[in-house]
Amino acid sequence: MSEPAHILSTRPLDTGLLAHAKACGIVVDTQSFISTDAVRDEGLEQHIQELGRQPLTAVFTSMNAVEAVTALVGSKAPWKIFCIGGSTRQLAQKHFGEDAIAGTAPSAAELADVVLAHRPAGVFFFCGDQRRDELPDKLTAAGVRVNELVVYRTKQTPHYVEGPYDGIAFFSPSAVHSFFSVNIVGDRTLLFAIGSTTAQAIQEYCTNPVVISGSPVKEALVQQIIEHFQTNI
Repeated sequence: MSEPAHILSTRPLDTGLLAHAKACGIVVDTQSFISTDAVRDEGLEQHIQELGRQPLTAVFTSMNAVEAVTALVGSKAPWKIFCIGGSTRQLAQKHFGEDAIAGTAPSAAELADVVLAHRPAGVFFFCGDQRRDELPDKLTAAGVRVNELVVYRTKQTPHYVEGPYDGIAFFSPSAVHSFFSVNIVGDRTLLFAIGSTTAQAIQEYCTNPVVISGSPVKEALVQQIIEHFQTNI
């Protein structure tokens, strides 16, 4: 490429990943469009601590939920865990151990199918206040009792973006809604999504092409961006 591609990431990225992209001719700016905070409620915290001493089936669809829960139960909870892949799985494995991971999937809807294949009577779904409906609805419709515990809250932190950018990377539907609450994108801007639910959120706001990552890992999405712009000079 004669000129580096200029990309906006709507979440922070590791400096090593940014350096790798730059070495490949991709300049990445980062700007967070959401913030998350663990729910502070004494009753909820005591309940989760009690659950941490009981065998149960736990479901996580975000690393924020894993962080909020493990801060209360540590790594000794005798749980069978189903979770989204990528960073969420890595964090769950770090805290609970590889043997605790019963199943993973790249999206919430697909994770529901993995859970259903194990035929649990009930699950504990640890989530945020803006969680999507696909997983709990699918499990409930199949007769699985879903005990939902909201353990973190997501706040939109929109910023006006000075463009133009050749591409914009999104890592959650919440960040999509925050971005488009104050911004529009040019017709030639390519949009990248960490998964299908994030891509669907993007398509609510524009008709620009959306490239969906084949893996729910931020490194995979950045690599896909690099490969796209190296190929389409």
